[in-house]
Amino acid sequence: MVKDLTQGDPQRVLRKFTVPMFISMVFQQLYNIADSVIAGRFAGEDALAAVGASYPITMIFMAVAVGSNIGCSVVISQYFGAKQYEKMKTAVSTTLISSAVLSMLLTVAGLLGSRGLMEMINTPENIFREGDLYLRIYIGGFFFCFLYNVATGIFTSLGDSGTPLYFLIGSSLGNILLDLVFVAGFGWGVAGVAWATFLAQGIAGILAVLALWKRLADIPVQGRVERFSREMLGRIGRIAVPSILQQSFISVGNIFIQGLINSYGSAVIAGYSAAIKLNTFCITSLSTLGNGTSSFTAQNLGAGKQDRVRAGLRAAMKLSVVVTAVFFMAYFPGARLALSLFMEGEDGVAGQTGIAFLRIVSPFYFVVGMKLMADGVLRGSGAMKEFMVATFTDLLLRVALAFILSPGLGTTGIWLSWPIGWSVATVLSLYYYKKGVWKRTLAE
Repeated sequence: MVKDLTQGDPQRVLRKFTVPMFISMVFQQLYNIADSVIAGRFAGEDALAAVGASYPITMIFMAVAVGSNIGCSVVISQYFGAKQYEKMKTAVSTTLISSAVLSMLLTVAGLLGSRGLMEMINTPENIFREGDLYLRIYIGGFFFCFLYNVATGIFTSLGDSGTPLYFLIGSSLGNILLDLVFVAGFGWGVAGVAWATFLAQGIAGILAVLALWKRLADIPVQGRVERFSREMLGRIGRIAVPSILQQSFISVGNIFIQGLINSYGSAVIAGYSAAIKLNTFCITSLSTLGNGTSSFTAQNLGAGKQDRVRAGLRAAMKLSVVVTAVFFMAYFPGARLALSLFMEGEDGVAGQTGIAFLRIVSPFYFVVGMKLMADGVLRGSGAMKEFMVATFTDLLLRVALAFILSPGLGTTGIWLSWPIGWSVATVLSLYYYKKGVWKRTLAE
């Protein structure tokens, strides 16, 4: 259902809006984690390492999809908040057309360059073939993944965070079921994990776009709606391109870190692969709250209601504390239990690697939660320069410190780079919010 986020108590409105988004993310992360759990349990430690080694490369492709999601959702939210429905529909159709073209170009480029990317990150020889196979199948289904992410962004722009939830629940359960059939049943190993993701995301992507088109038809307009507008593409691009660059640079940074980790061998890769999936679960949860804050901010700025933006950030901060407390308890005292999902014998090198990572980074989830909520306001207002400065500071510090600290501290030095980068970037994001750079709107 389309929902106006400019009316009602900000805390209650934001909570009701973000809860379905949060549940959607939980299901999405569950099937991402299930891929690694099933690979590790039924195909062995090398299979877990192979999926993990290709993970940072798949995130480059996801970065483009997520950045496009952010770009379109901010612009569409502001038009929706301003009740300029003709421009809103033009923005939607322009987004879908340009996304389809971009995703196909990236698919071709990815299939041609997958092997070179795996070589670039020093993938060990014993997991190279399976890692490359997983990556190729994943990239082959990227078109559907891209469309699903963009459609989800458009739904949330319209205040509808519930509809994507239904598709994602079905996709997640289907992915897990197919994982079990292909890997545990047919013995397809890493290929089975990849094909399960391909099919589940493909069905979800097609259904999401069809449902979106039907939903838009129910919104009445007075004037003419352009199917594709170069001017609108430029407006979306001013938000989307910095967001894509931000997401992509983070993924590229993670590739450098993955290359460093790969030099420690497949056991360390497997432990890191399991731990980073758990870490991503937390960070994506907080990012989802931040994305909800972006849509809330954009709609209210479009309606000229700045005070509601402040109230929305306070509500988002409270929600982030609750979420981070849950993950901290699960990962700090419960690191061993969490990692036992992925592997047997957590006392080995892989298990100890994962435990060390989680216990170092999890206390700082409270810090990065504040950053991501403030980022939601900056992004929702179109303050992309400040948003990118804070994010790139985090990235550059993490990559640089990983290489500086690891010669003396080993993998512990790599893990320490996370909390240091998060802490400095959080100070920057909060500074920009306090400075008031968000007090502007794009939907003029």
